Amino acid sequence: MTEHPATTLPGKPTSYSRVTLSRIMTAVDVNLYGTVHGGVLMKFIDDVAGAAAARHSGGTAVTAAIDEIVFSEAVRVGDLVHAYAQVNWSGQTSMEVGVRVTAERWDSADELPARVATAYLVFVGVEVGGAPRPVRQVLPETPEDGRRWREAEIRRAHRLARRKAIQAARSEP
Repeated sequence: MTEHPATTLPGKPTSYSRVTLSRIMTAVDVNLYGTVHGGVLMKFIDDVAGAAAARHSGGTAVTAAIDEIVFSEAVRVGDLVHAYAQVNWSGQTSMEVGVRVTAERWDSADELPARVATAYLVFVGVEVGGAPRPVRQVLPETPEDGRRWREAEIRRAHRLARRKAIQAARSEP
């Protein structure tokens, strides 16, 4: 039996993939309700997740799925927003990236940053031509990293089961 090339790539610890992006939200980011548009935050989340996936995989990685985005508080113009990402899980060619977004309120700098969103995205390592390529294993370093790995496997199992159920339903007369 031939060993898959991904298993021969050296693994990297979870901390290797960690990325933080920060930006101040401005008037161009606002929706009709006077808060930052969810789509602006979604792009910011995808940007930081993509950076973490590329760092971990050592090359190009593309968004394959957004598993979940939860917005817990509104972001306002002037808020300094930070997005923190890390690879939680890796398979042969895919990775799950977890993202946490916080906001430092411009009008109350002494308060702790508010958690405004969390997200889980799936990325696939790709070659120049766009074909999937093997990615290295992520090596959890802490009990928290181990918990994230296990939860990522649960989300993956749910994604695959949902896809299988939908395909079965489509094939019914």
